[in-house]
Amino acid sequence: MELYVTGVILKPRGLQGEVKVEIATDFPETFLSRKEYFAGRSAESVVRLQVKKAVVSGGFAWLMFKGIDTPEKAAGLAGMKLFIEETELVPQPEGRAYIHELVGMRVLDRNRSEAGIVTDVIGMPAHDVYEVQVGGKKVLVPALDEFIDELSITGRYMVVSRLDEFL
Repeated sequence: MELYVTGVILKPRGLQGEVKVEIATDFPETFLSRKEYFAGRSAESVVRLQVKKAVVSGGFAWLMFKGIDTPEKAAGLAGMKLFIEETELVPQPEGRAYIHELVGMRVLDRNRSEAGIVTDVIGMPAHDVYEVQVGGKKVLVPALDEFIDELSITGRYMVVSRLDEFL
């Protein structure tokens, strides 16, 4: 079962077991409708938590879980990640992709020859950048239309005709 992070529990709030969650998704409204999460420090060590109450406010989610009804129990969740299954991911709008869909993608040069593989997507203040393994070195390619000529999620490739500028 493949799990994806949607939030991180930061700390407890109040006396009834509520927790503050840092939202790690482009779709924060999903916190209002989701009834269950997998929670753990890693995807390999999760437990199921059922949502009793959910509020999104001030850029955070405020959640209460069944069975977590004291500040002490809530404090035990601090630092845990909230995971969901791939089937629960919200479809991305046109021109957008999840990071796991980009990592491992083939990078083609201007001749459409395979030049490298995307190994990571790094969030930067101005825009994301693709970390691309080209031969024995890694290069960073801005995730901008100016540099990415074509991107195919289904074909698992992107065309970067100006790749030689980054080598």
